[in-house]
Amino acid sequence: MDWLQALAKLRSEGIASVLATVMDVKGHAPREAGAKMVVTAYETWGTIGGGNLEASVIDRARELLSNGADSPENLTFRLNEHAPNEHGSQCCGGTASVFIEPMRSRATVAIFGIGHVGLELARILSRLPVHLLLVDSRQSQLSPERLDAVTRGTADVHPEHSAVPDSLIAKLPPGAHVLIMTHDHAEDFLLCDAAIRREDLGSLGLIGSSAKWSRFQQKLRAEGHLDTAIAQIQCPIGIPGIPGKSPAVIAISAAAALLRAFSNAQSHAG
Repeated sequence: MDWLQALAKLRSEGIASVLATVMDVKGHAPREAGAKMVVTAYETWGTIGGGNLEASVIDRARELLSNGADSPENLTFRLNEHAPNEHGSQCCGGTASVFIEPMRSRATVAIFGIGHVGLELARILSRLPVHLLLVDSRQSQLSPERLDAVTRGTADVHPEHSAVPDSLIAKLPPGAHVLIMTHDHAEDFLLCDAAIRREDLGSLGLIGSSAKWSRFQQKLRAEGHLDTAIAQIQCPIGIPGIPGKSPAVIAISAAAALLRAFSNAQSHAG
């Protein structure tokens, strides 16, 4: 797999990376301008020349990933035996400028239940650079015609039909944001039960009234869940105090709450 394939794969999987590009070369250097490599916390693809130059770029790229940095940097290396280095000398005799650019991972949002509200929310989120997983136990809710406006947006959209939607909770990446809004309260409950067992989700919302939430809390306690685990679930979803029960209003409120969750996640990563 070359660097371009790796970059596409990492993006599809929501894994943060750094793209390193040789921007300028003066004199002799291991690689020409335009050479690229991709760096993650544990792997690399491509090469910008090996030796101290490449190892130093990898070190700095992983520092940026660890710090959650978003700003690119330009690094210049003198390739002679007198230049300071940490990974052995390179005596090509020239200099090389390397541009390193963090490619932040896209947030994953999983919507369980693509009914009226779920579809409205998917339409809104499709305009954002996110991974959007749309899950429903009813195949008809995920037809290409119904999702046409969603799949033409910026988001990476992945419709998923499953007769057992709660089985997909375990497959979500850490930090995923989950919204539960199916047509069936029993299905909602199973999803809530599975979700709070994860302990590593970015946020967790359940659509419903205060009466529904009161019943769910009792049932979750009966399943052995502690109040601290149950408190991971926000019900009702969205920004408190916004009036209106139409699907569009609920979806806009839920999307606003998600934007806040995205911001909080980025600040904690930094």
